[in-house]
Formats: sequence, structure tokens, C-alpha cells
Amino acid sequence: QVQLVESGGGLAQAGGSLRLSCAASGRTFNTYYMAWFRQAPGQGRDFIAAISRNGGSTNYADSVKGRFTISRDNAKNTVYLQMNSLNPEDTAVYYCAAAHEITIQTLREGYEYDYWGQGTQVTVSS
Repeated sequence: QVQLVESGGGLAQAGGSLRLSCAASGRTFNTYYMAWFRQAPGQGRDFIAAISRNGGSTNYADSVKGRFTISRDNAKNTVYLQMNSLNPEDTAVYYCAAAHEITIQTLREGYEYDYWGQGTQVTVSS
């Protein structure tokens, strides 16, 4: 069992930056693939970024590529999402998720992830 707790959300202006953190419980963090998803009001949960167990491989949604960076620190049991050049369309609740096993074909699918955090709100004003 893994518990995930997101933090770092808040209000930002367009063009600004925020860094989200997701702290995981347990001593097996480095056995999980980690990802970030987001859900805007009235919309489904969308994939943002994923990172491999050792952090050596990452994958991004086209909508955030070049603006967002996912990283992890296995010694701290934490995954991060650095968000730059924010725009109002980035407004959403952001969730981190963990999966024991993942494939390149399905890593963007929410059903592949075993554990989810409670979410943190990000609001970007124009």
C-alpha cells in the first residue's frame, strides 16, 4: 500500500511557475512508476507526465511538453512537477499516481495506476 500526498498548488499568474510535490509513504517508492494527471472542471482526468522507476525515462503530454518537467528523488520518496509558462488552460486539480507495472502503450491511461493522491488545486489567472 502506498499513500500519496500532493502539495505546492495554488494561484499563479499567466506566464508564471509553480512546483508541485508528491510525497509517498513506504520504503518501496523506487519500485513504482510515477505520473501526474490533471482534471479541469467538467472534464475528464488527463495524463500530464510520467517517469520511470529510476528517473531515467520521462513521457509528456503534447500540451505541456517543453513547459513542464517531471522528476523524482527516490531518497526522499518524492516526485515533482515543475510547471513553467503557465496559462489559464492549465487550471485544474493535479493528481499524482503510482503504478507497479506500466507499458509504453498504456502509461497515459489512468486505469494503469494503482494509487492516487487526493489532488492539489492549481489556478492560473490571465
